[in-house]
Amino acid sequence: MNQEAAEVLSIEGREVRVTHPGKLYFSKQTKVSKLDLIRYYLAIAPGALRGIVDRPVVLKRFVNGAEEPAFYQKRAPAERPSWLRTVTLSFPSGRTAEEVVVDDAAGLLWIVNLGCIELHPHPVRTGDLDHPDELRVDLDPGPGVDWADVRTVALEVKALLDDLGLRSWPKTSGSRGMHVNVRIEPRWTFGEVRRAAVALSRAVERRVPALASSKWWKEERHGVFLDYNQNAKDRTTCSAYSVRPLPDARVSTPLEWRDVADCEPADFTILTIPRRFEALGDPHAAMDETPGSLEPLLELAAKDEAAGLADAPWPPHFRKMEGEAPRVMPSRARPAAKTPRTKMPLLVVANSPDREAALAGLERWKQKHPDVSGLLAVDDVLVDSMRGRSSTWTRIRVNLRHVPEALRPVQEKPDPDDDPTREWREAWSKRARKGNA
Repeated sequence: MNQEAAEVLSIEGREVRVTHPGKLYFSKQTKVSKLDLIRYYLAIAPGALRGIVDRPVVLKRFVNGAEEPAFYQKRAPAERPSWLRTVTLSFPSGRTAEEVVVDDAAGLLWIVNLGCIELHPHPVRTGDLDHPDELRVDLDPGPGVDWADVRTVALEVKALLDDLGLRSWPKTSGSRGMHVNVRIEPRWTFGEVRRAAVALSRAVERRVPALASSKWWKEERHGVFLDYNQNAKDRTTCSAYSVRPLPDARVSTPLEWRDVADCEPADFTILTIPRRFEALGDPHAAMDETPGSLEPLLELAAKDEAAGLADAPWPPHFRKMEGEAPRVMPSRARPAAKTPRTKMPLLVVANSPDREAALAGLERWKQKHPDVSGLLAVDDVLVDSMRGRSSTWTRIRVNLRHVPEALRPVQEKPDPDDDPTREWREAWSKRARKGNA
């Protein structure tokens, strides 16, 4: 069988070899080949580079295209061009990794050729890996939350940051949410930046309590969650002009604030953004010119702590932090002495690396239990994007709190039930049982 010939591109005096250029990366709603993806990133390279240049990058690789599961690769491939830089990062686990650093369009196209549909930079520059220069506000809407609510919360974030003297830069996430980024002076640690993000999330929740939530546990959330933990060390989000693995090949698109009230994320795709970029340029072109101070947000954090608010929960792979609230979902928390607690009745209905397959499983569950599904509120359906060391999958749970006990179904085998970490967890449990025997 003949293999498709590679295509070699010359980019500013450097050669980038594109393997399998005709391979379809999107094949359903939009037809996009690997070479089409490469050409897209070349067309908007100045904008994409603004978000990743001189930063360590986690390689999220869709080697079989956007419709198949991706895996995360922190360590730079052993075989790489001599001109491609790397830098060594340390992580909360104590491990280290030599990660790729992109300096130019050739480096950008080289990682895209590896299957990196999305771009995932760390919020630090290589000259100072311990002090972020970016505060990231990730607005994550729950199932069924209207796009109009996401825009309203984003504008409330802007109003708060304006009050604190911080200039903010909005962009669509490329999915259902929005990102608001703030360039900051690289003077604060990851812990301090996250502490500022917690304070911001709580302050926005107080401003629009019906629409915004700062609650980490999904069973407590409603509306739009402000994910403060995206500022914890070792967390990354997709950067500006990243293509997302959705059927229409949407793009995480930088906006002017005046555009937010009327924007629609479906308008920004791999097919429309190059023309937009050529006509309008990059709305975030001046982003690096206005770094701000975190002091006003840290003052808010101090006020919250003085009022008795504990630190919010950290991601599960972090060690327990001093001052952190109990890191256990409320439905599993032990009640305080003589204080009754209502345990949330949660059922897992689907596990799959394919989000659409998991959502289809949810629909089958609803059809099987029509009387129950009609009683569920919008925020009773919990769609979790789970992330292991090198894989991602979608877990869907339903909260039966609004369903009378006599009507509540029992936990059944999820459909589908494809958790890529199960084999590892079962092996770990066996080792633990042997160790305790």
